[in-house]
Amino acid sequence: MYREGNRLARVVTLDEMSRYINKNFDNSLQLLTESSLQSYLPFTFVSYSSKDSKYLPYVLKILVNHGANPYIDKGDERLPNPPSIKTAEVLKNTIKKSKKMVVFVTSNSKDSKWIPWELGLGDGMKTKEHIVIFPSAEKSYETEWLEQEYLGLYKRIVYGKLQNYDNDVWMVYDSESNTGIELSRWLIS
Repeated sequence: MYREGNRLARVVTLDEMSRYINKNFDNSLQLLTESSLQSYLPFTFVSYSSKDSKYLPYVLKILVNHGANPYIDKGDERLPNPPSIKTAEVLKNTIKKSKKMVVFVTSNSKDSKWIPWELGLGDGMKTKEHIVIFPSAEKSYETEWLEQEYLGLYKRIVYGKLQNYDNDVWMVYDSESNTGIELSRWLIS
């Protein structure tokens, strides 16, 4: 079980993400190009700020390691450049077809035009059980902003102790009930 007071589970910091990417990826875009839409598999839509693109390999690796087939817009040939009405149509249809939605949030998210729109679409098309926030901050204890406004409505992906597990795990944490479910179990639910 997640216990915030004892910090048994926590938000991963941006610095930890950067160190992992630098250590484990010769080409940090490697995983980004592998996260293409494969229509025959259920997929997880990943929303993020373009200012946080450098952290995406970490987020995607965690999701893939737990059984997700993540979709990100980077490299999607259906999307025009610069973004237009067609961009919005493609993203809307992709969110609708996705099984799950993960919103990667940092301090940059507040400046994003797309994150609130994508999250709003997901919220209207899916139940709250199928949408989570994957937060990251400069310091793992800087999490007050997660409870603000609409972000506090959703469960979040954190790392730490979970009841009935011997080792730390990635989990989806529900702050209302103070309970968690192991990430791979959430992805297949």
